[in-house]
Amino acid sequence: MLKTASVLDLIAVTKRFTAPDGVSLLTAIERITFCVRPGEFVAVVGPSGCGKSTILSLVAGLDRPNEGRILLNQVLVEGPNPTVGFMLQKDLLLPWRKIIHNVEFGLEARSISRSERRERALRELQRCRLQEFAESYPYQLSGGMRQRAALARTLAIEPAIVLLDEPFSSLDAQTKLVLQKSFARTIASSAITTLLITHDLMEAVIMSDRILVMSERPGRIIEEIPVDLPDRDDPMARISAPRSRDYVDHLLASLHLQDKAA
Repeated sequence: MLKTASVLDLIAVTKRFTAPDGVSLLTAIERITFCVRPGEFVAVVGPSGCGKSTILSLVAGLDRPNEGRILLNQVLVEGPNPTVGFMLQKDLLLPWRKIIHNVEFGLEARSISRSERRERALRELQRCRLQEFAESYPYQLSGGMRQRAALARTLAIEPAIVLLDEPFSSLDAQTKLVLQKSFARTIASSAITTLLITHDLMEAVIMSDRILVMSERPGRIIEEIPVDLPDRDDPMARISAPRSRDYVDHLLASLHLQDKAA
């Protein structure tokens, strides 16, 4: 049987930054190696400052590694890539634009007709269950709805991979769970390959197919955990499964969080 090519490959990736003294170098991540397969949802967890967000910046082509290679669909990442969708903690919707125009925004610099832009935007708004708010402005939507609009904007560019940098961290617990379910259903239905950075261990368990655990800085991958649970498209079902708590306990032990709290 032929092996399916990965969408994303990081191969022995190391990234260093200049330290505050302006002379010495600080190693953020060291010899990071992993892949993400087509349609897979991979979560990365680890201590604060271990380089999780650095990985996303490198994958998006916003920075370059000092060592190693990053391949997107077998092509070396050497700069910003229009096939990468990137979602941050803030929705970054343009307040003077209606939601439909915000969703179209990422398509405007491409050689896509106005009618196709509108068709894609409406399709993704419907997928995110926001079609009735297409003519609304961001201030007229709740925080959760704005994040769904940001996801629609991301999916409209038909990305090869979506990078999620703690997109739910600013939401209250109830809204967060509802939005996780909405994101999970949307991403599963579109078969989008996804890489999530999160500090929320339960979120990693209920959202992903596989969890990568990072060490303290310099960040390294110290464990890879397949999540053998059904209902990846329904985090609410997963969160009530007894085995979900077992995965969280395993992550707590891997990260030595109980020792640090003692």
